[in-house]
Amino acid sequence: MKTEDLIAIDIHTHLEVSCRNPFDNYGEEYDRAADKYFKNAKRPTMQETIDYYRERKIGFVNFTVDAESNLGRTRITNEEIADAAAANPDIMIAFGSIDPHKGKMGGREARRLVESHGVRGFKFHPTVQGFEPADKMAWPIYEVIAEHKLPAIFHSGHSGIGSGMRCGGGLRLQNSNPMLLEDVAIAFPDMQIIIAHPSWPWQDEAISLAMHKPNIWIDLSGWSPKYFPPQLVQYANTLLKDRILFGSDYPLITPDKWMKDFQEAGFKQEVMPGILKNNAMRLLGL
Repeated sequence: MKTEDLIAIDIHTHLEVSCRNPFDNYGEEYDRAADKYFKNAKRPTMQETIDYYRERKIGFVNFTVDAESNLGRTRITNEEIADAAAANPDIMIAFGSIDPHKGKMGGREARRLVESHGVRGFKFHPTVQGFEPADKMAWPIYEVIAEHKLPAIFHSGHSGIGSGMRCGGGLRLQNSNPMLLEDVAIAFPDMQIIIAHPSWPWQDEAISLAMHKPNIWIDLSGWSPKYFPPQLVQYANTLLKDRILFGSDYPLITPDKWMKDFQEAGFKQEVMPGILKNNAMRLLGL
């Protein structure tokens, strides 16, 4: 990644449209509910995403969410994202996503993605994937991540996915309480854990974890900065300024909107470069 040419690195973007696999409309009601919740039905292709970020001179980390076991929906392949990153290394980094229910087979896939496809980290969504982060079934995947000293992003807090559906689509918010990451952080100190999003209604728990465990980071994706809890801005400006990361949650929230609101959300000028780019460079070994 040509970091000297970039104004920022977005640590949290999604691919939700495959150009390789036919569309799987099973469970499409989750998409419609998310469209209503986020007031955004735009789902760009991989090439549209690359063009968008290159035009803005923003590097980005991209992934999908493999939730085949819990949702019964065919995933977008990790290889589609890894191949795009390999073809656009100046602007893009690929993270993988593996359903934790795949256990040892998931661990084998993680190793192949890292060693043969250049994947530089992994994404987990405990609510959508239907697991608690410390469940031992996920450990074969964590072991590969820790062995290679790579980061793992975990969704935290409320989920727009399932919001407004009958019984929330059967998805459990409690799986995304950040305190459930503590056992993972202790068992795998060489795995850098990124708590994604303001963790409402557990923001203080996320801050406490990051204060206590040096392998825990927080990304600021999924919300407009104008809605951030004041204690999150306070600690981003002070004690956690070296472990706070810019993330948008694109395409659900765009960097254009996020960065505009970021300038007016109370962040100190001297911490902004770290949040926007320098912290991500250190985390990703750039």
